[in-house]
Amino acid sequence: MYICHTPSTHFMTLNDTLEVYIKTTSMALSRMYNAIAASYGISQTMGYILIYVEKEGTPSTKLAKLLGMKISSLTRILKNMESDGSIYKKLDDNDKRITRVFLTELGLEKRIIAKKTVLEFNEKLLNNIGEADLQAFFNVFKIINQHIKIETDKLYTSGFSENIPSNL
Repeated sequence: MYICHTPSTHFMTLNDTLEVYIKTTSMALSRMYNAIAASYGISQTMGYILIYVEKEGTPSTKLAKLLGMKISSLTRILKNMESDGSIYKKLDDNDKRITRVFLTELGLEKRIIAKKTVLEFNEKLLNNIGEADLQAFFNVFKIINQHIKIETDKLYTSGFSENIPSNL
């Protein structure tokens, strides 16, 4: 049973915040996926890159945005993946300013494992979550994202945008 405390009936501590639950769950997921990925010689981030790279190649800038990473951090990871033979990079045929990332045969094999791992874990979760709880979960995250947008929009319009990370 869930008890919902309103600010008027409950003094909220930092440990009661939504951020704590989101962050600790996210960190636990990262640790789990990194442990699984390590057994295949990759990291969780590498696994997601393998999943996100499209057949026609994916611009590295798009990968950075999907992963919420700075391009400099992504470049290091891509360099390692290129060295181990999982990916190769090629300039875009139409726009030479764009570098596209492609999967090699080895990358395609690792992608199958990464995708299977994520889908199987999600299936386990979904088998233990009722439809109403799942819809409530998605709704809460939708509300959180709406409020994040409102707050970041305020920062951009207030003149303090130079303090906002570029990936928001």
